[in-house]
Amino acid sequence: MTADPKQKPEEAETSELAPDDTVPGATDKAAPRDDEAQAIDEAPVIDDATIEALELNEAEAGAAFASPREAELAAQIADLKDQLVRALAETENLRNRARREKAEALKYAAAPLAKDLLSVADNLKRALAAVPADAVEENAALKTLLTGVEMTDKSLGDAFAKHGIVPIDPVGEKLDPHRHEAMIEIDDASKPAGTVAQVYELGWLLGERLLRPARVAVSKGGPKAAGPGGAEGGEAPEPGSTVDTKA
Repeated sequence: MTADPKQKPEEAETSELAPDDTVPGATDKAAPRDDEAQAIDEAPVIDDATIEALELNEAEAGAAFASPREAELAAQIADLKDQLVRALAETENLRNRARREKAEALKYAAAPLAKDLLSVADNLKRALAAVPADAVEENAALKTLLTGVEMTDKSLGDAFAKHGIVPIDPVGEKLDPHRHEAMIEIDDASKPAGTVAQVYELGWLLGERLLRPARVAVSKGGPKAAGPGGAEGGEAPEPGSTVDTKA
């Protein structure tokens, strides 16, 4: 093979090497690259959980070293949240109170009208009581009139009952100052003292609210009325009935 006169001696010498020939020292220079690749392959793999833990630690560390301004803002946010919760609770309480007041207003809306009609009911009952039984049998017209008054009284009673208006007829009961108004005392040895012996006017209730107390005569003869425990001579119950007297 004839060498190119322009080719440098070193290049000509290198080009004459066979393909299988190796340059001395080439193996020693390639070794570091193999070790580096092996080290990269054997490097530990960081999973997602580890990354999240590292990020969380970093966030906590950042919070620990937060500036005073950030701490002040966090305190203001907490205070505003507390105020919001309190405002919501107060608003809900107001709603509940408004619902209760509305329900009571609807329930007792008929109280003024019912009070005005009580005298009508009283007059109807007086009219019925004033008619002698024998006169009814002798007079057909009077009997018809009495029947009409009885039907009117019954219709009025049904209307009262429909709206929760009920009478108080306490004959034989112990006097209750919250529901009964004692007009007089009468001698009646057959009843314990302090017992209602006679009713002059019926009392009336609208739900739990007192429209009018029953006007009664109280017995003052005989033994003392039984107390709350059932023994004679017991003390009268303490005032505090659940009857609403605001009507």
